[in-house]
Amino acid sequence: MELEPERLLQEARENVEAAQSYRRELGQRLQGLQEARRQIKESASQTRDVLKQHFNDLKGTLGKLLDERLVTLLQEVDTIEQETIKPLDDCQKLIEHGVHAAEDLVQEGEVAILGGGGEQNEKLWNFTKKASHIQLDSLPEVPLLVDVPCLSAQLDDSILNIVKDHIFKHGTVASRPPVQIEELIEKPGGIIVRWCKVDDDFIAQDYRLQFRKCTSNHFEDVYVGSETEFIVLHIDPNVDYQFRVCARGDGRQEWSPWSVPQMGHSTLVPHEWTAGFEGYSLSSRRNIALRNDSESSGVLYSSAPTYFCGQTLTFRCWKASQLERRLYSCRHCPVAPRSLFLMKLPECVELRKPRNLLLAGAVSSRAQSRLVARSAKRPPPARPLLDFLPEHSFSPSPCF
Repeated sequence: MELEPERLLQEARENVEAAQSYRRELGQRLQGLQEARRQIKESASQTRDVLKQHFNDLKGTLGKLLDERLVTLLQEVDTIEQETIKPLDDCQKLIEHGVHAAEDLVQEGEVAILGGGGEQNEKLWNFTKKASHIQLDSLPEVPLLVDVPCLSAQLDDSILNIVKDHIFKHGTVASRPPVQIEELIEKPGGIIVRWCKVDDDFIAQDYRLQFRKCTSNHFEDVYVGSETEFIVLHIDPNVDYQFRVCARGDGRQEWSPWSVPQMGHSTLVPHEWTAGFEGYSLSSRRNIALRNDSESSGVLYSSAPTYFCGQTLTFRCWKASQLERRLYSCRHCPVAPRSLFLMKLPECVELRKPRNLLLAGAVSSRAQSRLVARSAKRPPPARPLLDFLPEHSFSPSPCF
């Protein structure tokens, strides 16, 4: 009977802890609901703004095009009018000149007829002579109405139905994008992005992947192609990045709406060579080492033990002769903290053992050679993450 209060107290404490955990879980789910609601509200607001802006631009463009077409047609009317009126104006001037000449001749003839005295015969003679030069029986030809232009406008009313059909079919509203980012996998100095279709009716021809730092407002294109995964390189460790993807339908030019942005980061630092070794020059990202003309020879070390358990590290040697090529690796582990092994380096060798390694390389060759180290779980066509590019011969030397 004495244990009963303790048991009740223990059960009460467990119930309180369970209630607190339950409250936390509910709070997280409530936060998830709020984020989902915010996504719906914000995407709906953005979609409204996009639709309004697009149709306003469309109306402005259509109005501008219609105004330009109207101006063109009015100019054609003006041109035809001016070209066809000019002959009529010339004919009118000729007729008006004949009318004035006839009026003058009538007045002069009336004066000659009504005049008296001895000068009448002379006036009549002059009038008759003048009338014979005017050619009163010659009249200018006036074109018939059927022979002159009669302007009209030919307008096809069916364009209204065509435009109406296109307008009614223009634009769609989708509840979700046709593609979504499926998985983000961190790699040393990079992130593998995988995406998939969520709309079975959508036939994708190409995909377009963009990313940005969370502190940036501008997305950058990083991949355009038909693959459904891509490794984004030059990722700074422990920095949040946003990724989004869209697709282009088969036979279409426009891109689909963007997927919901996904945030990811890589905690794995990139493979780099150590700076400061005599005889070597490093690239800006320290993933490529060039052997200079220094007479001293030695081993070039990786900057840190960046090879971890579960990774595959691949070394490849291009344009190297068949002379000796060796790779040294110093293993960092509790069992053998300073163990050393030496191995021949063939054209391609992969390290799959679960070791945390500090890498050092030495190549002996009189020809130009290139040593590439790449980290990947499987051998996709990923870009190299660590390059070692000596220009001259190397002499093997121990790590320590």
